Amino acid sequence: MTKEMRLFLALALVLLLIIAVLILLVVPRLPSDTHVPDEGVGRIGLGSDMVKAEVLEIVEEGTIALGDLIQPYQILRVEVLEGPWKGYGLEIDYGKRQIRPEGLTLYPGDRVLIDIGQGPDGALNAYFVDFVRTRSLFWLFAAFVLFSVLVGGWKGARGLMGMFVSLAVILVYIIPNILQGKDPVAVSIMGASILLSITLYLVYGWTLKTHAAVLGLLITLVFTGLVIAFFVDLTRLTGFGNEDALFVIQQSDIRINIRGLVLAGVLIGTLGALDDLVITQASVVFELFAVDPTLGIGSLYRRAMRVGRDHVAAMINTLMLAYVGAALPTMLLFSLSGEHFVDLLNLEFVTEEVVRTLAGSIGLIAAAPISTGMTCLIAINQHRLGSLRRYLGPENLGGGHGQSL
Repeated sequence: MTKEMRLFLALALVLLLIIAVLILLVVPRLPSDTHVPDEGVGRIGLGSDMVKAEVLEIVEEGTIALGDLIQPYQILRVEVLEGPWKGYGLEIDYGKRQIRPEGLTLYPGDRVLIDIGQGPDGALNAYFVDFVRTRSLFWLFAAFVLFSVLVGGWKGARGLMGMFVSLAVILVYIIPNILQGKDPVAVSIMGASILLSITLYLVYGWTLKTHAAVLGLLITLVFTGLVIAFFVDLTRLTGFGNEDALFVIQQSDIRINIRGLVLAGVLIGTLGALDDLVITQASVVFELFAVDPTLGIGSLYRRAMRVGRDHVAAMINTLMLAYVGAALPTMLLFSLSGEHFVDLLNLEFVTEEVVRTLAGSIGLIAAAPISTGMTCLIAINQHRLGSLRRYLGPENLGGGHGQSL
């Protein structure tokens, strides 16, 4: 057997092992029993509709005391813009029943979300819910797209397409399958493999570098999923540390694995950093090999891992800061509570964030040596692929990660 054939069989074996692990995770868990709520247990509902309305005029303004807090309030006349009550004029209050943020005053022409419904006496009642932010978000998204294309050029545009593919896989595959009662972990691993493989090829093209990154990515995904599953089980997370889980259970007719949902959330949360890390390491390896093709696999691996260690350190800090930033109000609440820190760690919603950060970071740490080692093997032995080599594309298309030195 030639060296080319042995290398090809080794790569094929790695792929088959990955597929086998994915099948073992997915197939036993796909069938699911439906659960119909017990008689008398209904879905959450408010008996009203949330609709958009436009402020026509300010009827009254003043200040009001809510406990020890004195804040301004407004009485507004609004026109309903949609739904069965479209065109109706109503009065709502803003700041009389709920805490009102400082500096956020409503003016004629502003659009708001209101809850509207009929009371027992048939009278139409409406309450302020929130601001309509669609237009502002549109301008933010437009600025994001513009900067991505101006700075990133064609590769930035392909990155945007990759983002849409990721959203499509999450919305069309991951969420519907979880709502059908399928195992969230298996669905998320499969969905993550699909979306990251597609986006990597879309952004970086059909190249040897991308193949290496995808192989490293698939192995890392399976490893990360197993690590997260182990620590979710070890810490006895139930998934009910977040009140949203209760709403999911109450509003769904399907039995959803809430513990698996925690695991899936952690896995999906690491995908962005994982994507960046594996493609960067693949680029570093091919750049080093292009500069000095005489490098042995050990030397090439050590040099690439110098960059990988820096990248891992930065990624760990990035993940930690992202989670701490999202949990900042909770941390302030803990500081005010006077409870001992160790006692707070035992609360499920705190433990869940710790597991999310640390288990996800373990997966990222593992991604560096896994993707670097896989890419080194491919870079060093690519000449042994023989006739297969031409079907795998160039080493790199240039630009972005992996641009020629």
